Amino acid sequence: MSQDESTTQYAEEMDLDELRDEIQSIDREIVELIAQRTYVADTIAEVKDEQGLPTTDEEQEQAVMDRAGENAEQFDVDSNLVKAIFRLLIELNKVEQRESR
Repeated sequence: MSQDESTTQYAEEMDLDELRDEIQSIDREIVELIAQRTYVADTIAEVKDEQGLPTTDEEQEQAVMDRAGENAEQFDVDSNLVKAIFRLLIELNKVEQRESR
C-alpha cells in the first residue's frame, strides 16, 4: 500500500475533529522535543564555555544538516523544509549561546 493510499484510508477512518485532536497532540510532542533539544544545546554551550571552545562549530552544524536531510528522505518529507527548520533551531541556539557568555 502506498503512502497516499494509507493516508486516504486513515482519513476515512477519522472525522475532522479527531484529526485536529491528533494534530494538536503531535504539535505538543514537537514542542516538547524542541524543549528537550534546547536543554541539551544549552548544556553543550556550558561545556563549550568551560572548555574555551567557540560557539560556532561549522563541521558539527553541517553534520546536523546532513542528518536532517537524510531523516527527511527516510520519512518522505521535503528535505528543504526539514533543513530550514533545523537551520532555524541551530541559529536560535547559537544566539542563546552567545547571549549566555
